Parts: sequence; C-alpha cells; structure tokens
Amino acid sequence: MDFPEELKYSKEHIWVRVEHDAAVIGITDFAQEELGAISGVNLPEEGDEVEQDDSLGSVEARKTVSEIYAPFSGTVRAVNHEAVDNPGVLNDDPYDSGWLVEVSLDDIDELKGLMSAEDYADYVENRE
Repeated sequence: MDFPEELKYSKEHIWVRVEHDAAVIGITDFAQEELGAISGVNLPEEGDEVEQDDSLGSVEARKTVSEIYAPFSGTVRAVNHEAVDNPGVLNDDPYDSGWLVEVSLDDIDELKGLMSAEDYADYVENRE
C-alpha cells in the first residue's frame, strides 16, 4: 500500500494535503482497498460549511456505504466532480485524480491530530 510522505492521515482513513490556507481531502489507498470497487460518491456542495469530525459525504462500494469524516472545520472551496461522475477513480488513483474536496482551514491547530505517513502505516498494520 502507498502512503505518500507529504500527506497527513486520519484514523478514519482520510488523507490531507495542506496547500496554504486550505487542504485537499481524499480517502487513503488502504480505505479504497478495504472498500473494494467504489460505485458511488456523495460530496457536499461548494460553499458548504463542514465541522471537524462531522460527515462531509460518503463513498459507496459493493456492499457498504462509508461516511467520510472531516478532519478539520472549514468551507468547501472545490469538489472533484470527476470522482462523482466516475467513482472508480478513487480505486485507480486515490491520491491524485481521486481527491474529493478542497476545504479552507478555519483553524490550523485542528490538523495537529493527524498522523504522518509512517504513523499511519503503523496504525493500519496494527489494526489488521
């Protein structure tokens, strides 16, 4: 499994790429592998407010629907409509074309609870 070093990770299997005063969010390689073939993605609208730890959408796979939990609070700036139209991109390329949303950062301190790639890899390994 691939966990890029430049990203931060949540225990809910979300990755975060910080870009100035915003961050891009997606599901990890581990999450997409556990889910299997992803068949649907439900995301918020641009301009929607999200609160840390609240659901900001869901990912549907063959036998399950998994909530996507916001790793921090902010306002949705951009939504990856390609992922909504072609959910399989989350399986094929979870870290690049499979990104989900870009959210402004209301409080950068909320990122302190996220893990490094090494810590996340350990977390996943010890979970199995």
